[in-house]
Amino acid sequence: MPNLRERFYNVLSSDVGIDLGTANTLVYLRGKGIVINEPSVVAINKKTGQVVAVGAEAKQMLGRTPGHLEAVRPLVDGVVSDFEATEEMLAYLVSRSQGAAKKMLGPRAVIGVPSGITNVEIRAVRDAAMNAGAREVHIIEEPMAAALGIRLPVKEALGSMIVDIGGGTSDIAVISLGGIVRSKNLRVAGDKLNKDIIAHVRSEFKILIGEKTAEDVKLSIGSLVPGASPLEALVRGRDLITGLPRELVLTDNDVREAISPSIDSLIDAVREVLETTPPEILSDIGKSGIHLVGGGALLRGLDMLLSEWSKIPVHVADDPLTAVVRGTGVVLESLEEHRNLLIEHDDEVS
Repeated sequence: MPNLRERFYNVLSSDVGIDLGTANTLVYLRGKGIVINEPSVVAINKKTGQVVAVGAEAKQMLGRTPGHLEAVRPLVDGVVSDFEATEEMLAYLVSRSQGAAKKMLGPRAVIGVPSGITNVEIRAVRDAAMNAGAREVHIIEEPMAAALGIRLPVKEALGSMIVDIGGGTSDIAVISLGGIVRSKNLRVAGDKLNKDIIAHVRSEFKILIGEKTAEDVKLSIGSLVPGASPLEALVRGRDLITGLPRELVLTDNDVREAISPSIDSLIDAVREVLETTPPEILSDIGKSGIHLVGGGALLRGLDMLLSEWSKIPVHVADDPLTAVVRGTGVVLESLEEHRNLLIEHDDEVS
């Protein structure tokens, strides 16, 4: 049961959990669930310095803006690269999540960040959220949040393994007794796979395609295991020889060839974490399996490839894209119970 202080806060504030991702930012409103899922993109008028669009509307502007407008992604590799744009994006999303029924106190925020980020990077996230209107900011590592979100027994004397493949980074973590036992963070994730596809099409077919086109190709025909029949996608780009528009049919084999070096790096990182995991915990993981979360978990055949290599069962979480933000929601609903899972929290700010 929540104590008197908790009940007081619950009445006077609408607290939020935030998965601050390189590709998408999701917001969980305590008592309501996930209320926002928007691309992490901000469009800014360079003449006035004002924000003209945030989220999906701003993403549509990527690569299409006139000279006075700039569409930026304020987070790179899971950390804040443009402080002002991050602050504006958070302010917009927090305000929108509150809706018309704004409470007397600013919200408390639980924010997921990649494992292993520096204190300076944590401070940047905290300050951006505070400037965006949060009353308190609590930070939790994304693998821990994801484990909570998919209801793994993180506080028990049992080992669990999470592989969180996001937009900018992939987090590989082994969790036991409320802490991360072994972890590795690498810059091989959705954005890197998009760049791999762009580079492959450029070198093999002498056609330049945009990042959005590469992402569409990855989502529609990306597969790590050949199927009964090939998957195909029509792409349009600029011919590097003539400079004119040109069409090309790509197959899943092309995508597989493009992204295989990055997938090999991901598997090597999983191997590295497993090789340094204590034997007792490794035994637990052998029984419970490896859990895939994040957008990259939806890449066709990744679970089969990992399972075939490791000889360990691999499970793709239900709704893997929302695992982290659901975990921040679990913390929000019972903050005192989960306080020891946070990597930093502030005292109350009046």
